[in-house]
Amino acid sequence: MALSHKLLFASCRSAWLRHANLSGSFWLRATKSEDERSPSYPGRGVAVNCTVVGAGSWGTAFACLLRDKGHDVTLAARDPEQVAAIRETGRNPRYAQAADLRGVAAATVAEAPIADADVVVVAVPSRVFGEVVASLPGTTPVLSLTKGLDPQTGERLSTLVHGRPVAVLSGPNIADEIVRGLPAAAVVASDDLELAVRLQLAVNSSIFRVYVNEDIVGVELCAAAKNVIALAAGGADGLQLGDNAKAALVARGLAEMRRLAEVAGARPETFAGLAGMGDLIVTCWAPTGRNRRAGVLIARGASAAEAQAEIGMVVEGLTTAPVLRDLSHRLGIELPITEGVCAVLGGELLTDLVEQLMRREPTTE
Repeated sequence: MALSHKLLFASCRSAWLRHANLSGSFWLRATKSEDERSPSYPGRGVAVNCTVVGAGSWGTAFACLLRDKGHDVTLAARDPEQVAAIRETGRNPRYAQAADLRGVAAATVAEAPIADADVVVVAVPSRVFGEVVASLPGTTPVLSLTKGLDPQTGERLSTLVHGRPVAVLSGPNIADEIVRGLPAAAVVASDDLELAVRLQLAVNSSIFRVYVNEDIVGVELCAAAKNVIALAAGGADGLQLGDNAKAALVARGLAEMRRLAEVAGARPETFAGLAGMGDLIVTCWAPTGRNRRAGVLIARGASAAEAQAEIGMVVEGLTTAPVLRDLSHRLGIELPITEGVCAVLGGELLTDLVEQLMRREPTTE
């Protein structure tokens, strides 16, 4: 972050803290007793009314993070049976089953107190993101956890949010590690710096460190593109091409991410941070990463549909790859790895793709 931006951030954060301490206003509407406060948030004890829309793995894990900070949390799902099971057992029967959801209210999306929430966290697949945010009542700020692009328009997901403030949270955040209480970090980005600071203070804890990043364009494009690169990294694993090949692939994938986002107006430093390199590394190497796993299965002969069915959860890279390719064509930039992933999804042999990439004309890095 440049010096001028650091000074602006510090001034905004300091002013807001004074305002919160003096008035208790904004969406920090209630103060919990000392016994109710999370030990990771000493001395502040302010509770935010949060509704998390989307009860998949990441939505479930994030609901637990918010609950552990002492906030009032409702986890909203589409399926009434899933909601009933969470209420009865304190567990999500489908995703992040190890997460203890006691203390988290469960409701269907239609029943959830969205209009009364202080912040609405949206953790749904990219293909339905626009539909979901368009249906939200009220003007409550939205915090998006979804990583992808809109399949219909190719637009960044935050641009689909209208009539309310919006921020995005991204970084190397594998849901099952979050559920296990392992330390992690993320960035929150918004065009509204004050909103980003408020969300940082609401979410940051001793096990989940949150940084503010003003480059929402870069953060969103990194989040979308890294899933496509992870499909390719999984393909390298599936073909047993070795660590040298995989490291080269990931490094060139980062170059593609940077090339794309800079043309779109992002900041170069975003790619060296949590939303860029951090998220790319974990997505390409984590054994449980969906996109990497899908790439492994496809390399071993599965179709994209078969790979997603075996994984049993949304694989965002499969949705994002053709959208990202089409965006690169509109912007007039070259993304050879993304093009290759799309070719394989279209039926080309992965072994042929590897040969094509290696035989490209040599150039400067």
